[in-house]
Amino acid sequence: MLPLQRTVLRIVKYFNMEQDLDNFDRIHETIVKDSIFKGTNLWILVFAIIVASVGLNMNSTAVIIGAMLISPLMGPINGMGYSIATYNFELFSQSVKNFSFAVAASLVASTAYFALSPISTAHSELLARTSPTIYDVLIALFGGLAGIVAISSKQKGNVIPGVAIATALMPPLCTAGYGLASGQFEFFFGAFYLFTINTVFIAISSVAISQILKFPIRTLVDPERKKNVNRIISTIITLVLLPSIYFGYSLVQKEKFNENANRYISNISLIEGNYLLKSNIDVQTKVITLVYGGVNLSENQRQLISDKARDFNLGKAEIKIEQGLKFEALDEKSNEVMKLRDELYRANMTIDEKSQVIDSLLNQGSLGQNLLNEIRSLYPEIISCSYSPTQRYIDSLNRSLPSVLVLFQTKNNQTLSESDTLKINRWVRNRLQSDQAIIIYQ
Repeated sequence: MLPLQRTVLRIVKYFNMEQDLDNFDRIHETIVKDSIFKGTNLWILVFAIIVASVGLNMNSTAVIIGAMLISPLMGPINGMGYSIATYNFELFSQSVKNFSFAVAASLVASTAYFALSPISTAHSELLARTSPTIYDVLIALFGGLAGIVAISSKQKGNVIPGVAIATALMPPLCTAGYGLASGQFEFFFGAFYLFTINTVFIAISSVAISQILKFPIRTLVDPERKKNVNRIISTIITLVLLPSIYFGYSLVQKEKFNENANRYISNISLIEGNYLLKSNIDVQTKVITLVYGGVNLSENQRQLISDKARDFNLGKAEIKIEQGLKFEALDEKSNEVMKLRDELYRANMTIDEKSQVIDSLLNQGSLGQNLLNEIRSLYPEIISCSYSPTQRYIDSLNRSLPSVLVLFQTKNNQTLSESDTLKINRWVRNRLQSDQAIIIYQ
């Protein structure tokens, strides 16, 4: 056998799932049991729906995640996929009934909660569930694959709760209930479409893995009926997938427009004595509103601002230019106008300086980590680094000198040689561009 063939076989062996595959009868019993929705499972579902609704109502991500962990909705979906793959139409009928009942109970519970809740504002966690895209298809598909593989394995692990969080079955149902309770049916349809995407592609994942692992067919099936089932599955996938591709494309286009618009706004913030006071980007209608302060904008200036949009690939975006603060009642050369211009200029300069200070402070937190990562490639015995800006006081001076303090710790308090410490000191001072840097070794 050639070395390449041996390498390929070794890699294939790593991905082989047969050695971890559970007993087929045990897998069958697990899926059947999880697909049943009555008694305990039903109460757990209702409680989880209420918890998720409260989380969406209060815009709390942690509460929503907790509700997704509680929810038992994955069971009947895997039951539908498994029953299709094994042509077990009795189990499929039972799974569909249980799933439909669970969805109806969830909608009733979430609609009742939002109808009674005094808070009716649509927060970001709610709005995030109303515009599904192709990315939601990918999440549902690969999340479903992970779930059914875990169920089929002897070592179940903690995959199922993770799949429940990733595929997010509960929040869309709650958002659909919010849409019904508030009469905002665009919320209902958007959220319910997202829930449909998750359901269909988790089920498709179950079908695929069940067939790949060759789960046994437990009933006699007519070949023509098999073809009809496969045809129906293909039709459902197409009907669910196509709108999500369109929405995904729209999302990408909106993100590109928003990014280009922000670059454009940065470029036209100062136009011949006029300062951009306020800007607004409406991605939906592709309208950019600009409010300037300064002398009265001439037609040529307005045209210049509009023409610059073409340099940033903004296509047919509408540019609205408004005058927020103007000095046309004064002589342009008067002292008052000049003073106001100077004040505006100084204000902009102060804002820029403060922004630089904020950026510097934010970067300080990661500078020690960067120093450690860079020095360890040369001196692996250094295991930690502390960094802090400080002031150095010298008795011969009447003022302090700005400095930085760098503290290195070595493994087992190992002492570095004098030549090494000199090299490190020189490197640190050059890296930080500070001759006053104080370097200590521990």
